[in-house]
Amino acid sequence: MIQAVVFDFDGLIIDTETPWYEAMLAVYQEHGAHLPLETYLQCVGTSLEQFDPYLHLETCIGRSLDQPQLRQKTADLHSQLMQEVVLRPGVEDYLRQAKQLGIKIGLASSSSREWVLTFLERLDLRQHFEVIRTSNDVRRVKPDPELYLSALTALGIDPAHALAFEDSYNGLRAAKAAGMHCVIFPNTITKHLAFEGFDIRLDSMAELPLQDLITQLQQLKTA
Repeated sequence: MIQAVVFDFDGLIIDTETPWYEAMLAVYQEHGAHLPLETYLQCVGTSLEQFDPYLHLETCIGRSLDQPQLRQKTADLHSQLMQEVVLRPGVEDYLRQAKQLGIKIGLASSSSREWVLTFLERLDLRQHFEVIRTSNDVRRVKPDPELYLSALTALGIDPAHALAFEDSYNGLRAAKAAGMHCVIFPNTITKHLAFEGFDIRLDSMAELPLQDLITQLQQLKTA
């Protein structure tokens, strides 16, 4: 029985990831280089330790760049693209339905606490989450399971009775390594990933009510 749901943040609640890729593409193009989507996807849902597109740009053009300036310019472009923040379809419905079903709600993100809370407060969603775990709270981010395990410990829920909502392969790996069920909702760029090992895949949370999703998940486990 599902007793808790834990949401990812970037790319799942709001699509911050497509604007990041678009901003990065613009910076690469300015330097006469190109960043293939399949290359960029290595850092989606995790930290830049997995793949650093800023350092990769130096490799592409064969010279050093002012890294702080490069990162700031990319961040500024991303901010411009994020002027109008829109929730992905069905997110508010799932938050409301989870509360109605008596299911605990957590959030586990590889991003910083400041980043996550800025958007949650801007969207008036902060109050929905009993527990929030970010990169500030752990030593290792996704695909390591530490974020999810930390959130579940705080919620007091065994991983076997918890469901993770993810949009990236690194997030899926983290949830499964934690021993959780995982439903993926790919976004515009992560839909190109070759996901493996998920329980259910949907285009968005608007596709299926939470109760029906949980019922379908339970049927899969007993089949």
